[in-house]
Amino acid sequence: MTELPTVQDVTQASQALGLGASAAELHGGLCGWLSAGGAAVREWPAKVLADDSLPPVQEGDTLDDLLTATVAQLEDRDFAFELLLTDATDTTSQADALFAWARAFLGGFGLGAGGNRPVLSEEGEEALTDLAKLAQVSVEDFESGNDDDEDALAEIEEFVRVAVLLLHGDCVMGARHRQRLN
Repeated sequence: MTELPTVQDVTQASQALGLGASAAELHGGLCGWLSAGGAAVREWPAKVLADDSLPPVQEGDTLDDLLTATVAQLEDRDFAFELLLTDATDTTSQADALFAWARAFLGGFGLGAGGNRPVLSEEGEEALTDLAKLAQVSVEDFESGNDDDEDALAEIEEFVRVAVLLLHGDCVMGARHRQRLN
């Protein structure tokens, strides 16, 4: 399996390009873009952040590695996909990163779909609706150090991971298989 770059490396690369997006937001947006069928191109930051003035990532740099690893993880048959969130250990920071990731995913998904409503399975529709609800949750709902909140956050993260794989399967993998059948 291909490993994602570290949160610190992605944060530094984002800052170096003046992107103003956290590692979680960049990864969430990239995953949304790719899951909706957006192309895996070096211009992905411009596509995901809807800013055509952004330069493409350079081959072999951290954001190029993020793209390569994310594509590999989304297509991994062992479901080894991971979310790139935060290095922080407190529940509040982790929740904030997860909700920012979900919001960025939805934005990237909409951009990746190119304004067209993708054909989703019933489960895919439900997953997208649930992700939209999750993106509206406030970090104030979590208290750092509360074991119940830590468990709930772990469950939410697993839900998001599975929902992304389901949506990617509907929009990308399913479309590839339908093309092969025709």
